[in-house]
Amino acid sequence: MPRTVAIDGPAGAGKSTIGALVAEGLGYLFLDTGAMYRAVALAAMRRGFDPDDAPRLSELAKEIRIMIGPPTKQDGRAYTVLLDGADVTWEIRSPDVDRIVSQVARVPGVRDAMVAQQRALAGQARVVMVGRDIGTVVLPHANRKIFLTASASERARRREEELASRGERRPRQELLHEILRRDQLDSERAVSPLKAAEDAIVVQTDGLTVRGALDRVLAAIQRP
Repeated sequence: MPRTVAIDGPAGAGKSTIGALVAEGLGYLFLDTGAMYRAVALAAMRRGFDPDDAPRLSELAKEIRIMIGPPTKQDGRAYTVLLDGADVTWEIRSPDVDRIVSQVARVPGVRDAMVAQQRALAGQARVVMVGRDIGTVVLPHANRKIFLTASASERARRREEELASRGERRPRQELLHEILRRDQLDSERAVSPLKAAEDAIVVQTDGLTVRGALDRVLAAIQRP
């Protein structure tokens, strides 16, 4: 089995859900790097920082403590995120964070700080790491690379269902607009743009259940 598994893909493709299940099944450490950038965005919001203020965001990324571990509550979470010791697992999924996280993640100093942490963790244990630049930048020598994707309309539908399960109602068209905007920002940023690594296995998940998507990803990981 590969020691390091990199799973990349656009917003809403199911990376966190599938990645956590893969890690659980293999007994590997799981790290959702997107949650780390969301935690930085949340910390910036709380301090009133402008999401385009690169120097302040870069310093912030170095100062805060972000921990991601197994779920500590049975409330639908795939993992628990701690920001300076406080549980922010659901706060980092708020619409306000959604709106600025791509801007925050574009800051080179923020990415440098997060990538250093991500590589250090990958060096400590067998790991399943998910994000947008894992196979291309963070772990370019990962033993197996997966690019998990789905159409924008499918991802908007899933996001609508996820929010509804937590009692939040938002129009699907609004969610689709946000997803398309994030796709554009993530793909066009100068530093670590979203793209499939040349040696990644692409897994399209439109129309698949979580179980179906998981089976495809596991089959891809276990290829000789």
